Amino acid sequence: MKEFTLEDLKQFDGRDGRPAYVAYDGIVYDVSDSPMWDGGDHEGMHDAGADLTAEHDDAPHDVHIVDFPQVGTLV
Repeated sequence: MKEFTLEDLKQFDGRDGRPAYVAYDGIVYDVSDSPMWDGGDHEGMHDAGADLTAEHDDAPHDVHIVDFPQVGTLV
């Protein structure tokens, strides 16, 4: 799997045809095909291209929601 820094991850913001990736608990996921991440935006609350580990505690869903393809690790 590819290793991503936070700076690398920012490039995968889901805008202008770019893939949408998010990190959670050290794993980078591809959320590009999810309608919940249209254009790299999730419900107007989160943006793709970021580590959402700390923000997940406030989410109205369990960790199982990160059932997306894993594309790498966050270093």
